Amino acid sequence: MTRSLVWSLPNILTYGRILAVPAVMLCFYFPGNTARWTALAIFVVAAVTDFFDGYLARAWKQQSRLGQMLDPIADKLLVAVCLLLLAGKGDIGGWSMIAAAIILCREILVSGLREFLADLRVSVPVTKLAKWKTTVQLVAMALLLAGPAGEAVLPGTQIAGLVALWLAAMLTLYTGYDYFRAGIGHLMVD
Repeated sequence: MTRSLVWSLPNILTYGRILAVPAVMLCFYFPGNTARWTALAIFVVAAVTDFFDGYLARAWKQQSRLGQMLDPIADKLLVAVCLLLLAGKGDIGGWSMIAAAIILCREILVSGLREFLADLRVSVPVTKLAKWKTTVQLVAMALLLAGPAGEAVLPGTQIAGLVALWLAAMLTLYTGYDYFRAGIGHLMVD
């Protein structure tokens, strides 16, 4: 890969999304609504870059193996760390921990499946429904990150976040099954 693609704008956006993870984490070490709004702002900027990095890479013909590898890692890091932070703060608890666990397990399983299939040179394209799943996950995370600060401005924010989390979990199960079904034939071959 050429040096220019390593530092292309699409890849820089992906690097920024990875750097957003510790920045969001840091916000959870400070009390009060300002920290929550800051975490939400960082998260929203990172989520928006998720759309633009891929779009710009395709539009400007700056697709790279590095970007293809880092993009899904950045997405999974952002979602997984936010789920863990929100569970640790108690914003996700009780039965909703099941939804969070479904999302985390699916992300790990699909990543492993994709890696295995990549070794076989089998590509499993991302479906439209999987993109919707990601969008619903990001909306759920945003609402839950706003947490008590969001609740003070718009009552029901946290409940809406939990409902979106469950919807994301259901979409996660369905799209995970889709990926598994697409790859099962390659898994059974010795």
